[in-house]
Parts: sequence; structure tokens; C-alpha cells
Amino acid sequence: MLNVLVVKMFFMHNKKRNLFTCIIFSAPVILFNACSFSEKTTARYYKKASNKTYEMIAVPGVPFTETGWDSTMKARVYWAKHLYDKGIAKNIMFSGSSVGSPYYEGEIMALYAIALGVPEKNVYAETKAEHSTENLYYVYLKSKKLGFKHIALATDPFQAKQLKRFARKKISAEVGLIPIVFDTLRMMQPFMINPRIEYQKACNSNFVSLKSRESFWKRFRGTMGKNIDYNAY
Repeated sequence: MLNVLVVKMFFMHNKKRNLFTCIIFSAPVILFNACSFSEKTTARYYKKASNKTYEMIAVPGVPFTETGWDSTMKARVYWAKHLYDKGIAKNIMFSGSSVGSPYYEGEIMALYAIALGVPEKNVYAETKAEHSTENLYYVYLKSKKLGFKHIALATDPFQAKQLKRFARKKISAEVGLIPIVFDTLRMMQPFMINPRIEYQKACNSNFVSLKSRESFWKRFRGTMGKNIDYNAY
């Protein structure tokens, strides 16, 4: 996915890259800039969020393998922790089923957040969602059932922009957006660690990959939020 590629580029920022590598990365970056919130817009959303306290933030999942979390998952978990540490978020709900690997993404990310020091009582997992639209939708539903009213989406600028219209049209105009500020992550990077987690706890023994279960067009519809039963809301 494009947003995954760009987040990986962020973690490569201080590594030397040759001309060929720069050319390879330039095309998706140009597209990313067109489909993502700008740095100015991202900073504006963060400033707005800094003046509020959200009872819950929704953090979309990323596939996990036994080798450990990748740079995209790491960025999203650390951003969620930053928002909790700053008092912007009282609770965090990570969302994601076992889509591309046998591990429930929401549970894996929750384990990482707890390992980084976020109190377990403030960390939640949602494991039904298989697409980004579902990540936000199911977190919103579960949060409401738990009694939380003020909810925001916390993810990278690309995904935040893609979900903005969905959030407003299909969920609520009150849903906040807090896209990752990469300058803030950059300052945190020297202090970032890669904690070990008991990932086996989040394994789905009945795993079948989404690609094996659904056609391309059904997965595309899912990405657009077309597979959700909104009557259940």
C-alpha cells in the first residue's frame, strides 16, 4: 500500500540512498502528496486536537509476521502512545482482524502499546475489521457501546485523508482526525525501542487470508466501506 511505502521512507530518512532508489521512490511520493494531507494541514489538525481530550482514538491495523512489527505499525503505535502521553487521548483502540497473516492486528498492536508503557486498562482491541473503513466504523460502534462519546481517528496522513469523507458521511461529523506529524515522530525516533511481545496470544488458529476468501472486487468494495451493514448501527 502507498501509505505503508511512504512511512517506510520516513524511517529511512537518515540512510544514504542512491539515484536509482530515489527514482523508484519518487513516483509514489508524488502520488502520496496528492492524496495525503499536507504538512501544514496535518499540523493544523494536531493543533486543533491538542486543545481537546478524546475519550477514545481509533488506530487502524497493519499485518504482522513473526519477524516483528514493520515501520508502519511502529509509527501508528508510537503516535497513539504520544497522544495518550500528551493527554489528547484517554484510551486507545487498535483495530484489525487477521487479514494478511494469522495474527489479529488489533490485538498485536495493543500488546505493543502495553509493552511501551500505555496502561493496559486504557488499551482496547477490535478484531472484526478487514478494511480501513471498517477499522473506523467498528471502533466507533464498540466505543459507543462502552460509553465513550468523543472519538478520533489517529493514523498516517494518507489514510486519514482517505477516511475523512467516510467518517463525515457514514459515521459522524463529530469524529476527530489526528494524522501523524512526522516531525514529532522524528524527534522521538532516537528513543524508540522494539519491545518483545507474546504474539502467539493474538494468533487466529482458523486463519484464511482475505485474498483467498474474497474476490478483488469484493475487497475493493470493502475498502470503500460497501461491505458494512449500516442497518446494524
